[in-house]
Amino acid sequence: MNLSKISRTALASIVSLAMALGLSSCSLDYVVGYVYVTTAKTSPGVIDQYAIDFQSGALSSIGTPIAAGNNPVRLVAAPNGRFIYVINQGDSTVQEFAVQGDGTLASKNTYNTGSTPTAIAIDPQGAFLYVAFRYQAGYSATTPGPGGVSIFPVNADNSLGTSTTQNVGNNPVGISVSYFNHFVYVLDQETSINPQILGFSQNTANGALTPVPGTTIATVAGKTVAMGYAAGVVPSAIAEEPTSRFLYVTDQAANQLIGYSVAPNGALTAMVNGPFATGLFPVNLTIDPTGTLIYVINYNSNAVQGYMINLGTGAPSGAVGAFATATGVGPTCVSIDPALGTNLYVSNNLDNTVTGLKLSPNTGGLVGDQNSPFLANGQPTCLTTVPNGAHASQIITP
Repeated sequence: MNLSKISRTALASIVSLAMALGLSSCSLDYVVGYVYVTTAKTSPGVIDQYAIDFQSGALSSIGTPIAAGNNPVRLVAAPNGRFIYVINQGDSTVQEFAVQGDGTLASKNTYNTGSTPTAIAIDPQGAFLYVAFRYQAGYSATTPGPGGVSIFPVNADNSLGTSTTQNVGNNPVGISVSYFNHFVYVLDQETSINPQILGFSQNTANGALTPVPGTTIATVAGKTVAMGYAAGVVPSAIAEEPTSRFLYVTDQAANQLIGYSVAPNGALTAMVNGPFATGLFPVNLTIDPTGTLIYVINYNSNAVQGYMINLGTGAPSGAVGAFATATGVGPTCVSIDPALGTNLYVSNNLDNTVTGLKLSPNTGGLVGDQNSPFLANGQPTCLTTVPNGAHASQIITP
């Protein structure tokens, strides 16, 4: 191409577009985002770091694995994409990492949570971080009892303030924060009573949680007793689509996906045509940025399964080309890059890999990325993705 024939205005437009997409002529050419994977084989665990190729979705390692705490199990990215928070189950902490200009992480601060954290979520405004933990004070694995949620205010520099606690049921394993309406849902894998979802409204000033209709939190003989919405046999993960109208839970014992409609007051109603069949032992799920696709990870099937969301009813149905797409062995977590919304990644605990798949927004179909699977350190537990620069793939229509 003869550059002398291109106007300065056109050149400026091309450069501006490249910068908006995170493209440059340096070593990060065509990097559209980053993937971070927690691994737990070593003590302390480590976080693997990867760059996402803009065209192929392939992953390439960046930097060196960075130390986490003892048994890192879950992580979440701040809405601004510039910070990562990791919960370490073995030492009951949450770690804060900054995403540097080259995509590598820099360790910042470590904070104490309740005993044995299991799940983490941050509100869309980036104002409060929620960490579900298994045991309230005075309880442990040998003397099991009710758990809770640590509520951390997020400061302007993304550090965390002093936490408060919301008592919940006997085994909280998942947590979801609404994009709209300011509701928080805790998935409680109860053993003494039926498993349930506990719904709360969020105080946007201090992050405090107040039960919505259908959820009660009481103290009986000095012990927290929580009641909420039925959630199958052994629920494992929870997610809400971006318009905050529908909520979904995986049930690893019954091999099913349970759907709920969300009322304006936060109350839940199970979808009349559900639950919906999954593969064997579903343990995690995610919803794409457009709110039209669900992907469920089936641990015993070594597969990811795709569903299209009916925008009127919320009912999921099989996505063309995404039924039981193979992953590595023992998949644990799934994440879709928020930059383009077309790259899906799965952490595989038993073969120490990350599976990369390209998804079709129109059909939900999945095709393996070039050079997938990608090597990881021992026992990957979960993963998350952040964009490289500003992108707008999310389509939200309440």
